[in-house]
Amino acid sequence: METETGWQLITHPNHARLAGAFAAAWGNERFRRPEPRERVLHGIASHDDGWAARDAAPSITRLGRPSAFSTELVGKYSAFEEIDIADYLAVRDRAVRIIAERDPYAGLLVAMHTYNLLTEHADRSTIAPEGLVLLDKFLAAQRVYQGVLCEAIAADAGLSTEEKSEQRIVEHFRLLQACDNLSLLACVAYDRPAHLLHPLPLSDGGTAEVRVEALGVREFRLTPWPFAEAELVFQFPARRVEGKLFSSSEELTAAFRTAPVEEMSVRLRTMA
Repeated sequence: METETGWQLITHPNHARLAGAFAAAWGNERFRRPEPRERVLHGIASHDDGWAARDAAPSITRLGRPSAFSTELVGKYSAFEEIDIADYLAVRDRAVRIIAERDPYAGLLVAMHTYNLLTEHADRSTIAPEGLVLLDKFLAAQRVYQGVLCEAIAADAGLSTEEKSEQRIVEHFRLLQACDNLSLLACVAYDRPAHLLHPLPLSDGGTAEVRVEALGVREFRLTPWPFAEAELVFQFPARRVEGKLFSSSEELTAAFRTAPVEEMSVRLRTMA
């Protein structure tokens, strides 16, 4: 997030931990809690672990700004001309596999999330022709890998038939997307009406779209309300980096590594 004198930068893993905290609090008499709980929560909280090494040495765009998610990118993935797409896809692949190799169920949710981002939300017009070849090859490989993970899940005796079902897995993927999007809204202090992307499962078997209204800086009202408590506050860390533009990625990395860590908070409530 841009500030008056620089940037508040939040790493991908810390953004994902916030999404995981939302998921851990998710559920009430109306909204169904995720099951198998530990495996779903693990997938959501860890879905960006593959970015840790890259985030430790942040890069700049061609304009000298930090290459980071911003308010302008909520709901879409664009500006691919600003990044090395081969490196980007390698990170995406690693983020899926480091989870899936330990837990195919959690990994499948991350794989579905990655595939959805790069099909439903990616702006292909910002990708050079050679980059599109790489992207389409990556997506084809991801489809194959999802099939491998589905086979592992089907053979897992620790999961119930319902937990293995395609419907339940899709519901958990949608919860990951919802919590991921809510975390992004919090991280960039989004100040416009939004929603959590997909209809989400209710205890009676139906679904509901959750709308998000900004009440203040990182303070949101969700309707209908998906949590047990009427008001919740979550903490997450950010680094305050001074300076708007940087001459090199090395300059930004040096500033990032010495920047003070600030504890940020987001407040969610059911009423204004």
